[in-house]
Amino acid sequence: MKLVEIYTDGACSGNPGPGGWGAVLIFGDIEKEISGFEQETTNQRMELLAAINALKMLKYPCAVKLYSDSAYLINAFNQNWIGKWQRNGWVNSQNNPVENRDLWEELVRLNLIHQIEWIKVKGHSDNEINNRCDQLAREAIKNNI
Repeated sequence: MKLVEIYTDGACSGNPGPGGWGAVLIFGDIEKEISGFEQETTNQRMELLAAINALKMLKYPCAVKLYSDSAYLINAFNQNWIGKWQRNGWVNSQNNPVENRDLWEELVRLNLIHQIEWIKVKGHSDNEINNRCDQLAREAIKNNI
């Protein structure tokens, strides 16, 4: 299985408001940057969409190290929130429907295809690639692309 490193980030201007996401995929010496925009969204949705869109770029099952500064995204997998949500009929610990269920279900599907290691990085610090993802997300908002 080929190893791909993926860095992701999401941003929102207002919450809700216009949002963007960015990702950098690295395979050996090859790097690919992707980004996107939504007119009315939330920061959480942008964080999840960054991961989804990056994983959808992979043409076959891969070993993936996915880096994100979103505790929401990383903890959902590493602390098995998703398993608990699924067992509880997509209801969270406060007995409320899980927000962004559509995106979580897509991430669950993608997580079954790839062997993903979910890795938390500190946001807005010295991680150059994470900072690039943030820049891509903010540029997507600015340019509405």
